[in-house]
Amino acid sequence: MLVLAHISDLHLDGSARATERAERVRDRLWRLPGRVDALLVTGDIADHGAEAEYEEAARILGLRDGGAPFPVLTCPGNHDARAPYRKALLGRPAADGPVNSVRVFDDTAVLMCDSSIPGRDDGALEDETYAWIEATLDGLGGGRRALLAFHHPPVALHHPLPDAYPLGDPDRLAALLARRPEIAGLITGHAHTPAATVFAGRPLVVGPGVTWTLRLPWEGDQVADRDAPVGLAFHVLDDEGRLTTHFRVV
Repeated sequence: MLVLAHISDLHLDGSARATERAERVRDRLWRLPGRVDALLVTGDIADHGAEAEYEEAARILGLRDGGAPFPVLTCPGNHDARAPYRKALLGRPAADGPVNSVRVFDDTAVLMCDSSIPGRDDGALEDETYAWIEATLDGLGGGRRALLAFHHPPVALHHPLPDAYPLGDPDRLAALLARRPEIAGLITGHAHTPAATVFAGRPLVVGPGVTWTLRLPWEGDQVADRDAPVGLAFHVLDDEGRLTTHFRVV
């Protein structure tokens, strides 16, 4: 069984408000009495893609001093910038290609995929990323289940804001899933609202936003609920391959 904590859309911008909200959810997770296998952060870590914002994220998430009690897995969002993300968050040489990475657990692999399009708010998985997914799954030998994590949901969420900036070419992703039965589910962010649905026959879970919560059309005209508590999710992939998600607020 794999247990992932999940946060998304921190939008760190140097403000005291953004820092406090990120530290609040971090403190809750670091103090859990039981251990989770990893923390997954699905993009929009920085608000402006500035190096200083990633340095703050690295500090908050314990990526520099080993302060995290479990692995921290990340992927970029549309507010992120690949070169400073690599340099200041991951401690790698700056580069502009897609930021893709994998973490292998005992019987499950989590593939963190870059769905950002530099300079745009909508998303896409590039040819390079699709090739990387296929090669990574091939390298696992078919003996492990996999979860795909990326920023942009590939389905409509019934709000005009996130639905204006979705993942492009969802049919290509659906075709990948049809070829790859080992992919047990998809985990995304971007929409600032916890949501659960199905895409191409697989569970798709959207994580809540740390910075603010999206008000749905029937909840009022103001889009951003900045007073809502910070949200997080816990995903459980059990031994039968079933993905179950529990949402919490802090």
